[in-house]
Amino acid sequence: MVRRQILGRGIENPRLLEAFLSTPRHLFVDEALSERAYGDAPLPIGCGQTLSGPYIVARMITLLAPERSDQILEIGTGSGYQAALLDKLAGSVYTVERLEPLAKRARENWKRAGCAPIPLRVADGSLGWPAEAPFTAILVSAAAPTVPHALLDQLVPGGRMVIPVGDVARQVIKRLVRTDSGAQVEEFDDCSFVRLVGRQGFDE
Repeated sequence: MVRRQILGRGIENPRLLEAFLSTPRHLFVDEALSERAYGDAPLPIGCGQTLSGPYIVARMITLLAPERSDQILEIGTGSGYQAALLDKLAGSVYTVERLEPLAKRARENWKRAGCAPIPLRVADGSLGWPAEAPFTAILVSAAAPTVPHALLDQLVPGGRMVIPVGDVARQVIKRLVRTDSGAQVEEFDDCSFVRLVGRQGFDE
C-alpha cells in the first residue's frame, strides 16, 4: 500500500510514510473487510460513513503538513484511523465525531491497534471544539458547503486548515491559512467526501 499508492504517487515525507507503516489499517475496518483494507478505495465503516482510501488520507495530511509542535483538531473521527496517524505526527490531537456509535468504535479500534487514547468529543463537528481551542491546524474529513466560520475562528493566526468544500456532487480540497483579515485560500484536488452535517455544514 505505502509503496504503490502513497510513495508511488509522489508523497515522500518519511515521517508520514513511517506513520502509515506503523498503523495497521485492517484493524480500523470490520473483519469482513480486512482483506480490502489496503486497497486504493474507500471502505464502509457503518452509519453511512466511509474510511477514505489510503492515498486521499495521505494527500490531506500532506497538505496539512503537521509538525511535532502542532495542536491539531480533526473533524470526523470515523474509524479513528486518520487520528491515529496524526497522533504520530503532531504534539497533540483532538477529534470530534457526530455519531456516537462511530466514536465508540474508534476508541475500540485505537485499543486494538495499540494506539494511545486520543481526546474525542461527540458533538457537531462544524462547530469544532471551542474549549480546547486555539489550534495550530484543523483537518476536516467531510465536505462542507462553505468553510465553517467556527472552525476558522479556532485557528491561531497563521494556523492552517484543510477541508473539502462544495456541493454533494462535486467538491474541491481547500487549504486555508488564517490571517488578520480572514484567510488565504488555495485550491487543490477535486474529491468526493461524505457530508459535514451540522449547524455550519449541511442539513441532516
